[in-house]
Amino acid sequence: MNQTVGGVTITPELLMFGAIAGAAAICAVGVVAFNNAIRSALCLVINFFLLAVLYFTLNAEMLGITQVVVYTGAIMVLFLFVVMLLNLGGSKLLHEKPDPKKFVGILLGCGLFVILGAQILPQLTKVMPMPLSPELAKFGGPEAIGRTLFSEYVYPFEAVSVLLLIGIVGSILLAKRRL
Repeated sequence: MNQTVGGVTITPELLMFGAIAGAAAICAVGVVAFNNAIRSALCLVINFFLLAVLYFTLNAEMLGITQVVVYTGAIMVLFLFVVMLLNLGGSKLLHEKPDPKKFVGILLGCGLFVILGAQILPQLTKVMPMPLSPELAKFGGPEAIGRTLFSEYVYPFEAVSVLLLIGIVGSILLAKRRL
């Protein structure tokens, strides 16, 4: 099933990685391209999930978990909540004149993308995967980080959690005072 193209072995893993990376790039373009804030935010959520999948394929489980929990779970939910709370709808421009700057910007962006791709892709084909030892594979994983966090750094962890709790209670009290 493996094919060799130009001295590079194309494996199913490489194809899957390329497909996920391409979908993430398309979602990143969607974040900027959509005029509607909700659609743009949803593209960003999909992009965050796809980046987490890429982290998991690179054996960076803790980074992938952090990506899902912190960015997708917390920041984007907050962003969507604020957008819906403010009721930011897309502007209804019926007679919008074509802007030549937009066309020139798209053309220059595509040209920059091609130039960067021509410089980066040949170097990426030369990269060989490094075999991981069992000790190195566990380094930075969720179990190792959790064990260190709750043994050596338990007091700073609890101090940060109390500070976050104080911040949450304070923001609720400030918001309640305005009502």
